[in-house]
Amino acid sequence: GVNDAPALKQAAIGIAMGISGTEVAKEAADMILADDNFATIVAAVEEGRSIYSNMKAFIRYLISSNIGEVASIFVTALLGLPEGLIPVQLLWVNLVTDGPPATALGFNPPDPDAMSRPPRDPTAPILTPWLLARYAITGSYVGFATIRVFLDEFAKSGVSPKRLRNWASCDVGSPDWADFAPFAAGVATAEVDPCALAFGAHGAVKATAQTLSLSTLVAMEMLKALSAVSLDHSLLRVAPWANPWLLGGVALPVALHVGLLYQPQLRSLFGLVALDAEQWATVAKFSLPILLVEEATKLLGRYLDDKERRARVEAEALRKSGRAA
Repeated sequence: GVNDAPALKQAAIGIAMGISGTEVAKEAADMILADDNFATIVAAVEEGRSIYSNMKAFIRYLISSNIGEVASIFVTALLGLPEGLIPVQLLWVNLVTDGPPATALGFNPPDPDAMSRPPRDPTAPILTPWLLARYAITGSYVGFATIRVFLDEFAKSGVSPKRLRNWASCDVGSPDWADFAPFAAGVATAEVDPCALAFGAHGAVKATAQTLSLSTLVAMEMLKALSAVSLDHSLLRVAPWANPWLLGGVALPVALHVGLLYQPQLRSLFGLVALDAEQWATVAKFSLPILLVEEATKLLGRYLDDKERRARVEAEALRKSGRAA
């Protein structure tokens, strides 16, 4: 009523009823319950915590993915290796395969324990030191796997690490490269310049290595998106199908990427090749461990969160005991 206005002004959060409350009380209140139901506050708090968590999941997914891409490009350039991913392939990852999963993460349901957690510190930054470290850990594995699958394909095709680092000076007329004879499946190597076969813009060895690198990157990003259905809980507790939108957001890029590899005109435009079953097994071998990395960082994150909460509870208990004394 009217007499409640001073108390509403003095309260930490003044709450007025939207239906039965007076206009004076509504003016003085910080919050108005449109349906006069206090249970609405609980639902709103849960929704707010879910939105905040989904923002962090969105940021974590994109930053860790970009760290992996940057690491891949930087390390290959630093070591003097051929480019693992060309610009049009990076655009494919960033504009096509990253967008749908990142958008779908905004529809993640609240965590099972969202309402049992104490309120977060409103002054705490959204990017804590631990989250930045977590991004670096997962991003480092993404970069490592992307580069390693690239290097392994060259090694499998008979290109030694030393020659790979000196690829720009490849010349079969030179004594150092006279015995250079890379090989690629389905290519008559005797009829092709070895340097062009291994390092040329449309060379079969390089195209296969880049396709494996790109496909491994895409696969890891899809797996990371599925893992991001919950920021801290294991996939065993919060499964990806808890967010049907995320399943669709992952299925669409996977279908587009597979279509890209097996449509001749498109894959030629992107400098890619069609992968066989053995090569897809290689992609799986390098991409699946990202789930273990994600689970390990989640486990450590839960431990650090529990430790922080206990410290806050103990500090609050000491503060109250000091007041009582």
